[in-house]
Amino acid sequence: MMAKQLDNVNHMDASDNVLELIHVVMHQVRSQQFQVLRDGPHAITHMETKVLGFFARHPGATQTDLAQHSGRDKAQLARLIKGLREQGLLDGQADAADRRSVRLALTAQGRAVLDALEQASAHLAVQAVAGLSAAEQGQLLGLLQRVRQNLAAPKG
Repeated sequence: MMAKQLDNVNHMDASDNVLELIHVVMHQVRSQQFQVLRDGPHAITHMETKVLGFFARHPGATQTDLAQHSGRDKAQLARLIKGLREQGLLDGQADAADRRSVRLALTAQGRAVLDALEQASAHLAVQAVAGLSAAEQGQLLGLLQRVRQNLAAPKG
């Protein structure tokens, strides 16, 4: 019998509600991922990690590129980018063709922070499926993909 898990933030029983259980699991994952970074020299948020990841994949992209890719508010992104630059995790260079545009890329420190998070995520992924057979892992992935597809399907 599965022990009931309690979401301490919302005081909700998550053991019998799929979406609540997914939320609790992701909260645990993020908490453990970012513990690595909280213990280091940079206190970094989930959104800041997403921004670093974007510029790791698209070095030399601009804030406008990030806004178009993410659909996020430009003012919110500007604050995130400013904070990451102040922490020394992102660096910007004026675009040679358009001096108003700044091309952004990870610094060595930014790359190290992102690498630490990716390493912690890899260890956490192994921990998360410990004790599950390969078949069970495949079944879990398949079921979660179906949940994602159901939620992405047009409402009608």
